[in-house]
Amino acid sequence: MGTMIEHVRAGASASSARVALFDFDGTLSLIRTGWVDVMVPMCVEALAELNTGESEAALEQIVREFVWRLTGKETIYQMMALVEERVRRGAAPEDPKVYKKRYLDLLWMKIEGRVEELRKGHASPESYLVPGARALLEELKERGLRMYLASGTDQEYMQAEAKLLDVTRYFDGGVFGALDDLKAFSKGLLIQKIIGGAECRGEELLGFGDGYVEIEEVKKVGGVAVGVATTEPECREVDAWKRNRLIEVGADFIVPNFLAYQALCHTLFDPQPVRS
Repeated sequence: MGTMIEHVRAGASASSARVALFDFDGTLSLIRTGWVDVMVPMCVEALAELNTGESEAALEQIVREFVWRLTGKETIYQMMALVEERVRRGAAPEDPKVYKKRYLDLLWMKIEGRVEELRKGHASPESYLVPGARALLEELKERGLRMYLASGTDQEYMQAEAKLLDVTRYFDGGVFGALDDLKAFSKGLLIQKIIGGAECRGEELLGFGDGYVEIEEVKKVGGVAVGVATTEPECREVDAWKRNRLIEVGADFIVPNFLAYQALCHTLFDPQPVRS
C-alpha cells in the first residue's frame, strides 16, 4: 500500500495554522461516491445527441476534463461548461439549471438508499465517512483550530448530509454549500472572508480536499494543503489520477485516507527540525 502520507513539498508545515477548511464530498463524506459516474455519462449523452460525428471516447475526454477542473466548485459551473460545449456544437444556449436538475435527479437515484439507511439508523455514519475522518476532526478540534466545512454541493443537501454523518458539531466556523446566487458563495470567497475577518493570515490556513478548487484556493493565499487522493469507496489506496491532478495544483501532502491521522498531525504541526 506504500506510505500513508506523501510529503510532496519539502518543508511544508502547518505549525502556525489556526483555521482548517475542509471540502465535504470525497474528502469527508462518501454519501455521494460515484457522482462522477453519473455526471460524465449524462454530459456525454447531452453532447452525443448533437450528432457531430465525434466518438464517444473523444466526448468523454472533453467532459472528464471540465468535470475534474471544476470539481469543488458549485455544481452549476460544470453544467455551464456543458452548455458551452453544446453551444460550440451548434445547440442553442440553454439554462444550465435544467441540466443540474437532471443530474441531481439521476444522482439521487444512486444515493437515495444511502441517505435513507443513515436516516433510519440502519447504517452508521462511519460507514459513509472517509476512514479516520472523525478521529482527525477530533484531533484538530483538540489542537484548537477553528474549522470550516465548504462544499460545491447545494447548501441544503450538504448541511443535511453533514448532520446525518454527525460532523456538523466540529465546524464552529460554519457549514457552507452552493447557493443559487453564485456571487453569494464560493470557496474562494469564504477564504477571503476568513482572512478578511482577521481570523487568520493566509499562511495560517490549512486546507483538506480531493478537488482542484479547494487546493488551488488555499495555495493562492499561501496556506498548506492536504490532497485527499482516495480511491472511493474503499479509500485504502491512493488514486494515481487524483494524486497527479492535486499535486499539479499545489497539494503539499497526499493521503489516501485519514487512518494515519496521528502521524499526519505530527507531520503537519510538529515538524522535525532539519538536521544540518
